Amino acid sequence: MHDKPFITPPTELPSIEARTTELDFGMASEPRTGALLQILAASKPGGRLLELGTGTGIATSWLLSGMDAAATLTSVDTDPSVQAVAREFLGHDPRLTLITEDGATFLRRQLALTPPLQFDLIFADAIPGKYECVDEALVLVAPGGFYVIDDMLPQPNWPEDHAGKIPILLYRLSANPQFHMVPLVWSSGVAVLVRRPPASKVGSSSLL
Repeated sequence: MHDKPFITPPTELPSIEARTTELDFGMASEPRTGALLQILAASKPGGRLLELGTGTGIATSWLLSGMDAAATLTSVDTDPSVQAVAREFLGHDPRLTLITEDGATFLRRQLALTPPLQFDLIFADAIPGKYECVDEALVLVAPGGFYVIDDMLPQPNWPEDHAGKIPILLYRLSANPQFHMVPLVWSSGVAVLVRRPPASKVGSSSLL
């Protein structure tokens, strides 16, 4: 099946991609990953979304393109030079909050709140939230919310020891009883998890 002809990219995407190429930034999300994020974001009207790893804003633009007017997106990155591209092309969107901070620090700060701030979709595209502080990120997924990671298939920019981390991560995620997970041989390799709703209490009831 030819998929790309049926994908509707964000209007800002060509400009962001051009600037990404100029910067020689090689860690941008692939279009099919973006299309999946777009669809998942659209399923959360009025939702609170989180992206760990803004990069230049490619995946950010896909998420925004799926969100409705009442939804919000917080995107976190440690590198202000690449995040500046996202600020330039997407910073006008009032639904978007860009934070320049270590992702692990951000996650721990949300967990310190009472109650912890939860998100309807977390796209973990950085080491914090994907390979570090995974448990912290999962705690912040709201019931029925999505946790999404990509680059689960071999990538040319991987260091030599990285491939062995993938099955460990996937088995760890699949063993979490609070989530359903499906790994997809799609785009760069995607895993989608959804937090199970709380178990309903079974009790007696009466009809009035």
